[in-house]
Amino acid sequence: MHQSNCEPIQPEMNATSRLTIAALVVTHNRLEKLRMTVSRLLGERLDLVLVFDNHSSDGTAEWLGSLSDPRLIVIHSPENLGGAGGFSRGLRHLARQFDPDWIVVMDDDGRPCPGCIETFRNLPRNDWDAVGAAVLTPSGEICEMNRPYRNPFWHLTEFLQTFRGGGRQGFHLPDAAYDPQAAPVAVDMASFVGLFLSRQAIEWAGYPDERLFIYGDDQIYTLTLRRRGGRIGFLPQIRFEHDTSSIGAGGHLALHPIWKVYYNYRNAILAYKVAAGPWFWLLLPLLLIKWRRHARHYGNEQTTYRRILTQAVRDGLWGRMDRKHGEITAMAESYQAVGGHVPQERRRS
Repeated sequence: MHQSNCEPIQPEMNATSRLTIAALVVTHNRLEKLRMTVSRLLGERLDLVLVFDNHSSDGTAEWLGSLSDPRLIVIHSPENLGGAGGFSRGLRHLARQFDPDWIVVMDDDGRPCPGCIETFRNLPRNDWDAVGAAVLTPSGEICEMNRPYRNPFWHLTEFLQTFRGGGRQGFHLPDAAYDPQAAPVAVDMASFVGLFLSRQAIEWAGYPDERLFIYGDDQIYTLTLRRRGGRIGFLPQIRFEHDTSSIGAGGHLALHPIWKVYYNYRNAILAYKVAAGPWFWLLLPLLLIKWRRHARHYGNEQTTYRRILTQAVRDGLWGRMDRKHGEITAMAESYQAVGGHVPQERRRS
């Protein structure tokens, strides 16, 4: 890790800095990353650290059991509920059992930069119900998959910038917003890496939808919070690190195992429905063209990718959320086994 890229700005102490802050980490079979994250969290001035273990089989339970910090709480799930399930149940447990003022959430490969929690305690927060951190890679670059945005379907400026060919840059926060001296920015979406949720935010938005499993849960949750009147601020002084391995060569998103493609695009359909409202149906053809082109990043699995994408889009459009995780992984395996051709029983499903 490049320590110099992960140094937060330390504001002066103020009289209202004493808050109860809990951290929630969701993990599944990534013990080495979890070790670093838990170590970083226990080095911060947090009141509670809850680790939701999604049925790991790599020694995670044994390692967590060897820790003695009284702030640490561990929930071992008897099955893998995915990130969405872990965030939903972990948030519910913390809110109902401990009722902290704020809860900060992250995956096992996301962690606060040293001093981050102290920085949060001492920054003005009255304007916000939720606060998103500036998320960087270990080398200090902006982590694109965690870049917050202002929904272009709700804001004319962002809509015009996007419509004129700005693409993501038309509505995602610019690099300048990450300057530690920059002013806070109101956003509509922030990721579940370094997102601080107040008691009020949880009262308004509730808990993430477990059925999403992975991907899109943070988008749908924060967009829903905004639609219900919640205020989300991006504070660049609060720095997080995301040690992600999901970005492939050339900066392209390449999802492996390939069953993850299903969740990514089914949930993207659901998120776009929330974000775009009645504009969604005009946007859909462009999305489908763009997503089909992503197949080139999957090498000899391009046909499998397209088949999974087709099923994901169908389920997203119909709002189908009842497929079990085992069914989805089996579907992906069957597509791989027959070179991407859909078995008869899958065609009927």
